[in-house]
Amino acid sequence: MPIQSLNFIKTFTLNCTFAPQPKTMEETHYISSDLLTLSMIKDIVETQKKLDLSEEAILNIRKSHEYLQNKIKNNDTPIYGINTGFGSLCDVKISSEHLSKLQENLVMSHACGTGDLVPKPIVKIMLLLKIQSLSYGYSGVQLETVQRLIDFYNHDIIPVVYQQGSLGASGDLAPLAHLSLPLLGKGEVYHGSKRFQAEELLKSFEWDPITLKAKEGLALLNGTQFMSAYGVYCLLKGYELSYLADLIASISIDAFNCNMSPYNALVHMVRPHRGQVKTAAQILEFLSDSEIASSEDKKVQDPYSFRCVPQVHGASKDTLYFVHKTMKTEINSVTDNPNIFVADDLIISGGNFHGQPLAMALDYLAIAMAELGNISERRTYQLVSGLRDLPAFLVNHPGLNSGFMIPQYTAASIVSQNKQYASPASIDSIVSSNGQEDHVSMGANAATKCLKVIENLHTILSIELMNASQALEFRKPKKSSTFIETFLESYRKVVPFVAEDRLLADDIHNSIDFLNSFEIESTLLFE
Repeated sequence: MPIQSLNFIKTFTLNCTFAPQPKTMEETHYISSDLLTLSMIKDIVETQKKLDLSEEAILNIRKSHEYLQNKIKNNDTPIYGINTGFGSLCDVKISSEHLSKLQENLVMSHACGTGDLVPKPIVKIMLLLKIQSLSYGYSGVQLETVQRLIDFYNHDIIPVVYQQGSLGASGDLAPLAHLSLPLLGKGEVYHGSKRFQAEELLKSFEWDPITLKAKEGLALLNGTQFMSAYGVYCLLKGYELSYLADLIASISIDAFNCNMSPYNALVHMVRPHRGQVKTAAQILEFLSDSEIASSEDKKVQDPYSFRCVPQVHGASKDTLYFVHKTMKTEINSVTDNPNIFVADDLIISGGNFHGQPLAMALDYLAIAMAELGNISERRTYQLVSGLRDLPAFLVNHPGLNSGFMIPQYTAASIVSQNKQYASPASIDSIVSSNGQEDHVSMGANAATKCLKVIENLHTILSIELMNASQALEFRKPKKSSTFIETFLESYRKVVPFVAEDRLLADDIHNSIDFLNSFEIESTLLFE
């Protein structure tokens, strides 16, 4: 397995200002049958691209809608969710004059979300993914409905969506109902910094509410876009934190004066897991001209939290790769029900709304991210333990000063919480809808807790960076690599060396903000 050159990492980082950079406003992303990728979504969101439908998408939507309307007009056969009730009411036939009301009732009755609000960036990804899924022409919706969703996206009108309510099967019913309510002039939306009643905002834009036609409510609510949007968001954050975990671990490796032999490429060529090989190569690149790393005053072996970084971080990288493949398939799929196949003259009721692939992937991602935090805290613990010629708790005059004693407590507390969050949601199920929906994925719970793990990992790594940068000061006059010294020069502007006890909560928060401001090019993340 070849190790790709990582020279570009240094070039990028040394030129980085470690602060948010202004984004260039781009033109338009055209929704089409082309595969939507994670890097494309990152670009669409960060450059604030507008959305529009390609001619291909418009044709597909119209053909599907016209086919469905003709099928209803000329056929009295019960078709699930189109002229029948929903769930366990699937055998109740609905008369043609009530089909529009049926869809409106569906959206209103299913908007039963509760709990915390879904972050606005994730809701915006939900809109993007719902538009993408409906554009393939297997859902039977009218063009006006998809266009209004695009209008919401382009005008930054963000529906108010709640985190709790989805079982991750039959689609993300409750969250997607709240996403869809503003189409009807109901529910609430954000616009700018304010929260509005949807009816009020539609009037300000001189838009009439959409009158849903047959199957449209079902097409909007059946789908995995809540889970998928969380998955995309967590993946983007996960890739960034995986990169930062390697970088911060490299600083800790020098701070603890570690033996560099465990990162030798020969070790990893005889156990060539993709992530392991990549991690070892990246650490060698980060530390390539380090005076500390090249010195000879080393212990024969180091604790596992340093020596096994390639194996542990690498396993998390391989998990990211697996989850990425799952999400890429999902965001380019049709997940409502039933599906309309115009060319085959068929309307088929199936189960593409079931979130099991996502539930298991999100659980796996949470475990992988929790492990990055687990091993990070162990490195923090070693650094404050008074070993390797470092003062106890990394401060002068320990005893008079407690130094970095309690940040390690904080990290340990968060790591323990992550272990609780990493318990799989996908192994659970509960019967709903009078037994019709007798196995559900719980993927929505997997999604929301995965984000909590990701946010916690960010804090844990910020604490390790505080400790590692402090420890490295005690190695002077020896220096780490040019790369790391440049990185820490910027870091020290917001988190100075701790000479004596001060309010370290401020330093932790500043460390978190610093990592938030550190931008990483997509080429470093998704290879």
